[in-house]
Amino acid sequence: MKYKVIITLLMLMFVGSVGNAQSFRDNNNKLLGKVESDGTVRNANNMKLGKIFDDGTIRDNNNMKVGTIGKDGTIRDRNNMRLGTVSSDGTVRDNNNMRLGTISSDGAVRNNNNMRIGTASGINVRYAAVLFFFDLL
Repeated sequence: MKYKVIITLLMLMFVGSVGNAQSFRDNNNKLLGKVESDGTVRNANNMKLGKIFDDGTIRDNNNMKVGTIGKDGTIRDRNNMRLGTVSSDGTVRDNNNMRLGTISSDGAVRNNNNMRIGTASGINVRYAAVLFFFDLL
């Protein structure tokens, strides 16, 4: 269940390219969802889940704030509590500076044991990391 929530959050953080929806997949290449060019997030069944806004605010389908991602890579929950960071090289750390995993420039998402857990090609590294590693819902 937690994995599905994290994947859902990944969909919320994913920034789509102009005019096209971009998709992300699990480690078995199964489609998990997509993000439309306006930031609308949909699951694999095309159901609207929420939206990511230009200022980094993430809102669910009921327009409730679920978290934020700062331009500096700081991840915060709905109460503005710091959860962790994502560095420019794709390293994801929790609030205690413990390494959780990485997102590479080719979109491979790996856990702390270097096992591939999904792909996020074309997704902003910070946004992809938030959704694979932090449970903001």
